[in-house]
Amino acid sequence: STGAVKMQPKAEELKFVTKNDGYVHIHPSSVNYQTRHFESPYLVYHEKIKTSRVFIRDCSMVSVYPLVLLGGGQVHMQLQKGEFLISLDDGWIRFVAASHQVAELVKELRCELDQLLQDKIKNPSMDLCMCPRGSRIIGMIVKLVTTQ
Repeated sequence: STGAVKMQPKAEELKFVTKNDGYVHIHPSSVNYQTRHFESPYLVYHEKIKTSRVFIRDCSMVSVYPLVLLGGGQVHMQLQKGEFLISLDDGWIRFVAASHQVAELVKELRCELDQLLQDKIKNPSMDLCMCPRGSRIIGMIVKLVTTQ
């Protein structure tokens, strides 16, 4: 057969964007440095350093639903050009939802999780898996994250 085959970028060519620093690269000492393709375009990282350029270390890929459910900041939903968008961090991170119902359910699940965690902070001895509300919320999150 003939034709061009799309090549994965070299490790040193792969870069990500942060809100405050622009482009960042995975540090050569990171275990993910040789990874040339991530299923999700989002990474979480522990450390960011600047030498010859800005690098991140101790990074892991994160999928959309864990990011929406466990990421910081408020979750917002809006209709834009016929698509329902779920946004985080004042709109800097945005996802397209399959439908208005999916967007509303994800937003509501995030609110329920936030409230459950606040309840746990107020009452540290509360067993989240034994209380009916907590076990339902955790079960829904596990199902969503494992079946996405």
